[in-house]
Amino acid sequence: MGQRPDSPLAWAKTACDSMMDIYQDAGTLPPAHRWHYHQGVFLCGMEQLWEVVQEEKYIQYIQQYVDDLVDEQGNLMFARDELDAVQAGLLLFTLYERTGKVKYRKAADKLRYLLLTLNRTSEGGYWHKDKYPYQMWLDGLYMAGVFSLKYANAFGEAGLRAEVLHQEKLMRKHMLDAKSGLLYHAWDESRRMPWADPETGCSPEFWSRSLGWYGLALAQFLDLLPADEPGRAELARAFSSFVDALIRYQDQESGLWYQVVDKGDRPDNWLETSGSCLFVYTLAKAVQQGLAGEDAGRAALRGYEGLTQVVEWDDKGRLVLPDICIGTSAGDYDHYAARPKVKNDLHGVGAFVMACTQMEMLLSRKEDPADVHV
Repeated sequence: MGQRPDSPLAWAKTACDSMMDIYQDAGTLPPAHRWHYHQGVFLCGMEQLWEVVQEEKYIQYIQQYVDDLVDEQGNLMFARDELDAVQAGLLLFTLYERTGKVKYRKAADKLRYLLLTLNRTSEGGYWHKDKYPYQMWLDGLYMAGVFSLKYANAFGEAGLRAEVLHQEKLMRKHMLDAKSGLLYHAWDESRRMPWADPETGCSPEFWSRSLGWYGLALAQFLDLLPADEPGRAELARAFSSFVDALIRYQDQESGLWYQVVDKGDRPDNWLETSGSCLFVYTLAKAVQQGLAGEDAGRAALRGYEGLTQVVEWDDKGRLVLPDICIGTSAGDYDHYAARPKVKNDLHGVGAFVMACTQMEMLLSRKEDPADVHV
């Protein structure tokens, strides 16, 4: 490697530049030439970086990915039975605003209308995927919720805001554990899944990345909702309580969080980077939003520093983020603990870029910078 990055923003740029060097054609980001949330998460991180540094190469790379998959009529191939398919639609809004090309609006419309066709629980909760009937997963709140609010704001469909808040409220109703302050990964209304508690319907564990998606979603919801939106104040209180829970379960030695968040004492549990990145983002945003104090700022800084300590480098000096859990369905403790670890999975690198970008914003605040010094 060359000189070690000396700021959160430099770390974010190094991560993006490394991936752009590996995948010089954005369409080849894995899984290649597919509309998929893996690429969407990474490129959303890149878009957040671009918003700060305004370097044209980043937005051009994002546009290259989208244009590989969306034709001039706004047609695109996407899975039509799952919330995950919506997430990459977050990339459409800035491109439409910058270029005025109608194809981006048409593609966004298709993803919005997908939400009208999804199966739902008896209370109106989206099934995560058709192959997971009657199940709500924390992941889905981010996968479709942020898109829904951006669509509502961009195109005047205010009713989507109430829908998003309803989905989140159902998750808290069914999946929040009052004792820990954490939420279970999944809930099965039918109680048919082997992992479903026969009384509550919940899966038995608190999985790191699913909680990270939840924190990411709530932080961005609060940025996107009008100040007077009914239910926003309740959401802010829930977010603040969630942040408190994350701080309690941070590993004090490493600054990271475990794959199964509340079982760090188990010998086969392990420190997982993608969830840790999302938690750093969540904590940093909460401080900036005035919903968390000095303890959250210190925890965010410990997490950020811990992440930069585990980063590796390949033989060409490119950043490598290790210990990322592969895509994971709900299950028991052994299921999560045994999941394979991979390097530079887009889940993780995108979350790393988001975390670093938010840490840059937190550390550069003019007011009370000492809040986050340790």
